[in-house]
Amino acid sequence: MTQVVHTPITARAPEHTGSGGTGFGGITTQHSAPPAAQGPVDFAAIHDSPRFTALHSRFRRFVFPVAALFFCWYLTYVLLAAYAHDFMSHRLFGLVTVGLVLGLLQFVSTIAITAAYVRFARRNLDPAVEEIRADAGVNRK
Repeated sequence: MTQVVHTPITARAPEHTGSGGTGFGGITTQHSAPPAAQGPVDFAAIHDSPRFTALHSRFRRFVFPVAALFFCWYLTYVLLAAYAHDFMSHRLFGLVTVGLVLGLLQFVSTIAITAAYVRFARRNLDPAVEEIRADAGVNRK
């Protein structure tokens, strides 16, 4: 039987030579002391916590339906392009066809999904992540 050992990832603080200096454009900068070393983080305990489980569930309830919906929309476009030539080549006005409009709507829907996810994450996921980090005693870097 193999035993898994969880070891924290530690990073060295950047070294600097003085307590102040000149930054970009001649702006004077003040260096603060490096942050105090933190103890190891128990990632297994975080993963098993009810808050993390709720966060993961909330994430999946958004991502999976949206991904499935987008996949169906994309697959519909591909199938129409492959098998409905007359429909896709129908001119709406000038040289603009149904296929061109639907193809451009693929980009629009991708941007809309990205914007919706960013909004969802900021409102629903990020506050929960901050609570979990605070409970675990992990400072944001």
